[in-house]
Amino acid sequence: MTRVTVRLFASYREAVGSARVQIPLDDGADWRGLWAALVARYPALASLPAPAGYAVNGEYAREPRPLRDSDEVALIPPVSGGDDAPPLIEITDRPISVDRLLGQVADPRAGAVALFLGVVRDNARGRRVRHLVYEAYEALARRELDRVAAEIRARWPVTRVAIVHRTGLLEVGETSVAIAVSAPHRAEAFAAARFAIDTLKQTVPIWKKEVWEGGEAWVGVEPA
Repeated sequence: MTRVTVRLFASYREAVGSARVQIPLDDGADWRGLWAALVARYPALASLPAPAGYAVNGEYAREPRPLRDSDEVALIPPVSGGDDAPPLIEITDRPISVDRLLGQVADPRAGAVALFLGVVRDNARGRRVRHLVYEAYEALARRELDRVAAEIRARWPVTRVAIVHRTGLLEVGETSVAIAVSAPHRAEAFAAARFAIDTLKQTVPIWKKEVWEGGEAWVGVEPA
């Protein structure tokens, strides 16, 4: 017998009456078996659609796999309105098109679009910056950005999400990261966009080098 902890969001949380529950499963069960066990234990879930996806131990999972004892599984409800269009997630060495991002998150159900742009400034910590260099561990960074987008869609009734980050050399004034979120109301759009940039800065493996007049250093790992 396997026992897992389940995180529940939005309509699932309300149907169960808790944001976290523990549930026993037959050995070898995957998230589909978990969903069946949850519906059997909490009949109010039967009227809701099955999850659009799931995350195991904080990582968005694309393929079913057997769950292990003590796993934490987050079930991702479908987006409000039933449109499960995938988020736009990109890491690119090309300039970011804001018009393209706004087109990606356009949705007739949305009454608000929040757009955040991170832009290279000409100064940092008292130094005159010439340019920045960004480097990413792309495979892991994309997976982490997928996780961020999935959590946004679980926590807020957003309709579309787009996150694009630059790599390579960026001049002053260029956009290094762009996040666009559309939602029925502005409060959800603002909250989701802020969560995206704050979480990205903390967890996504993308590093920044500042190059200034007379020197350079990777931010956060400068020599003493």
